[in-house]
Amino acid sequence: MRDLFALFFSFLKIGLIAFGGGYSIMPIIERDLVNGKGWLTMDELVEYYTIGQITPGIIAVNLASFIGYRQKKIVGSVFATMGFILPGIILITLAALLLQNLSDIPLVRNAFAGIRLVIAALITKTVVMLSAALIQKQRGLPRNVIALAISVICFVLSLVWHTNPVILVVASGVAGFFCFRPKKPPKI
Repeated sequence: MRDLFALFFSFLKIGLIAFGGGYSIMPIIERDLVNGKGWLTMDELVEYYTIGQITPGIIAVNLASFIGYRQKKIVGSVFATMGFILPGIILITLAALLLQNLSDIPLVRNAFAGIRLVIAALITKTVVMLSAALIQKQRGLPRNVIALAISVICFVLSLVWHTNPVILVVASGVAGFFCFRPKKPPKI
């Protein structure tokens, strides 16, 4: 039971400061759960993020569910997920009640401007961390160049031509399949 409460309170703490969504909390999860508690490796975290992106729902909630499941199966998944979403539920309820009256106060507007800056910094750090993890995972220079090329092409298509993210994900998956598949079929 102690482990379940540890999951709940770890994700409650993350949920309290999870402004900006899944990408902005990756550095926090890395610090607290990968480096601090050792609940998962950085490679596993990157894999969970990837799975969280392609499964329905909010990436951060999916991530909490995956990590909770890894620790204590279905019950752990429930505790981690509930810990993560509880602060958001409380904050959104309070915001719905109060924000309409508070949004005209300069102090509140300035606070939100500051929060947006921190979120941008955290998302930038996540991009750097994901890129570094990708480069380390892909062994050999040609694989790194291909991975970088796929990333740059997707970035340009998204930024310049506003390409649908679903198309980018599917196309990248197909490109990754063909570019990174093993030369020989695995032995069964």
